Amino acid sequence: MTREIAVVAFGQTDHRRTSDELSEVEMLIPVLHDVLDRAGLKTADIGFTCSGSTDYLAGRAFSFTMALDGVGAWPPISESHVEMDGAWALYEAWTKLLTGDVDTALVYAYGKSSPGSVRDVLTRQLDPYYVAPLWPDSVALAALQAQALIDAGHADEPALAGVAARSRASGAANSHAQLSGSVPQGDYVVRPLRTGDCPPIGDGAAAVVLAAGERARRLCERPAWIRGIDHRIEAHALGVRDLTDSPSTRLAAEKAGVFERPVDTAELHAPFTSQEVVLRRALRLDDRVTVNPSGGALAANPIMATGLIRIGEAAARIHRGESDRALAHATSGPCLQQNLVAVLEGDPR
Repeated sequence: MTREIAVVAFGQTDHRRTSDELSEVEMLIPVLHDVLDRAGLKTADIGFTCSGSTDYLAGRAFSFTMALDGVGAWPPISESHVEMDGAWALYEAWTKLLTGDVDTALVYAYGKSSPGSVRDVLTRQLDPYYVAPLWPDSVALAALQAQALIDAGHADEPALAGVAARSRASGAANSHAQLSGSVPQGDYVVRPLRTGDCPPIGDGAAAVVLAAGERARRLCERPAWIRGIDHRIEAHALGVRDLTDSPSTRLAAEKAGVFERPVDTAELHAPFTSQEVVLRRALRLDDRVTVNPSGGALAANPIMATGLIRIGEAAARIHRGESDRALAHATSGPCLQQNLVAVLEGDPR
C-alpha cells in the first residue's frame, strides 16, 4: 500500500428491538453528527462518502437516497453506496483513499429489521433457482451448520451455550448493546440452536471516519491504521461447501496479513454461536486473543451495520489504548458465505 489509512472516529446508535417512532434518516443523523464531532470535522471536510444498507429491509427501491438527503448531498458530493454490510462500504472508501484523490472519507451503515420478518427477507440472498424457492430461512441454515460442527466433533450444545454466555457477559460493558448480562438459552428455535444461540432482531446504525497519513494523526491521538484488508466469497451452492470450515475467511486473513504476527483482539461478525466456532478455527485464534469484547453480534445485530461495527469496535479499542493489533471480521450471506477481514494497528506506545 502506498498510503497509510486509518479509522480516526467511530460512532453507533443504542441498538434497540424496535424504533418505530424513527425513520432510517432520524436514526442515522445523530450518529453522523457524533462521528464527525469526534473527528473535529464538518460535512464539507469529507472527501468521499460511502454507505451500506439494503432495500429489502426497507421494502422500497433506492431507499438509501433518503438517508443521503439527510447526510447532505448538496452541494454535490463524491458519494457511493453498496447493497451490502457497511464493512464493504469501508473497503470501497479505503480503495478511494488509496488513489490519493481524497484524504478523508465518511462511511455509514444502517438497518431496521423490526418492521418485517428478517428470516424471510434473508432468503432473497439465496440461489434464486434451486434454493430460494424452498424458503430455507437464515436460522434453519445456521442450524445445519451447527449440526455439521457437532457431528464433526468440533462443538457440542454446552460449548455453544458457553459462547453465548461469554458474549452477553461482555455486552454488559457495552452501553450500546441490545442484550447483555445473563440471558437464558431458551427453547430450541431450530435444533440444535436455541434462542440464546441466535442474534437479537433490532434496529441500529453506525459510522466511521477514515483519514490518510498525517491528516489521520492530526484528527486522532492514536489512529487505528488499516494494515491489511481483504474479502473473499464461498461457492454460492451450499451443497458443495464444507460448512464446518471457512476457507474464504482464512484466505482473506492471509491476504490481509493476520498470520504475520499475533493479534490481541478479534471482533468477529458471528451472528450465531456456531459461526464463532468456525471463525476461530479458520483464523487460528487461541485463548490468548480477546474475542468480541463488545459482545459481538449476539449482543446487537443491526443488519447491514454489524460488520462495520466490528471494525469500529476494534478501532475504538486501539484509540483507547486497550489494543495494539486487532482483527476485525464481517460476513454476509448464509453460513458465512462472504467474508471480509481487516487488521488494525496502533502506533507503538
